[in-house]
Amino acid sequence: MVIAVGSLVLLIGGAAGCTIGGGDGGSGSGSVVGSGSDCSTPTVIGTDGSAEGRVVGALYGELLTGAGKRVRISATRYASPADTARAVVEGRLDLAPAYEMTTLRALPGGQTVPGDLATTLSMALPPGIDALPPAAAQNGVVLAVTPATAHRHGLRDLTDLGGIKGLRLGGSAAGHPDAPTATALRRVYGVTLTPAGTSSTADVLVLRGTDPLIAREHLVVLTDSRGVVPPEHVFPLISAACADVDGRNALARLDSALTTGQLAGLASSVAAGQDPSKTARAWLRAGTTH
Repeated sequence: MVIAVGSLVLLIGGAAGCTIGGGDGGSGSGSVVGSGSDCSTPTVIGTDGSAEGRVVGALYGELLTGAGKRVRISATRYASPADTARAVVEGRLDLAPAYEMTTLRALPGGQTVPGDLATTLSMALPPGIDALPPAAAQNGVVLAVTPATAHRHGLRDLTDLGGIKGLRLGGSAAGHPDAPTATALRRVYGVTLTPAGTSSTADVLVLRGTDPLIAREHLVVLTDSRGVVPPEHVFPLISAACADVDGRNALARLDSALTTGQLAGLASSVAAGQDPSKTARAWLRAGTTH
């Protein structure tokens, strides 16, 4: 079907007959989502294998447990956030960390077009599945430069690149679906950059927002004031039956508290070998979300 959101038009294929049941794999079985369904069994939280996904899933689990909810982490390690999003929609999981554009791409017929993502997600998801408000943190694509490059050219926003010649665009996230091309940047910002792919010699680096390189090298992330890159905020994708008021309020503690920098730090700790649940518990006990 065709959904218009403001000036944005998306082609969304709705899913029907979704089920919940807390399964870890397969096609899922259980009660049909809708009136009369409940979440009397433990809420099953699933994540992909990334350190970031695992620690956010652990944060969700700790918050819900603190609110008196029973939770269980799925034994299945999903390949990507798109796979966990599909697992929630199909009823194999009750809750998972999700990302705006990734979720839209995972839905049948969803287009990767930026716009009013909150409204678009609510319209795109089938009945019985909710996209709760996102945290401030996002792992979408960003463009960054070294402090020396920023100082030399006075760079803070992508518009500041205008008129500078000879800069190369590339980095580890250059192949991401949301990564802006040199052509797109020239069209939107009027800047001229030479494509460099994933080359380490690039001057303007295309990275994920939670890439530890940003903090380690003190990179300057350039503001995308004209929105050429769509956001990828992390949010709880949950079966509506498990999203009562207490659960929603508990998960909402992350909305403004979990920033991109903090998420990157938590993910780095887990990537270094720390247990996701212990890492999440320590961060929450530090009072960051109060």
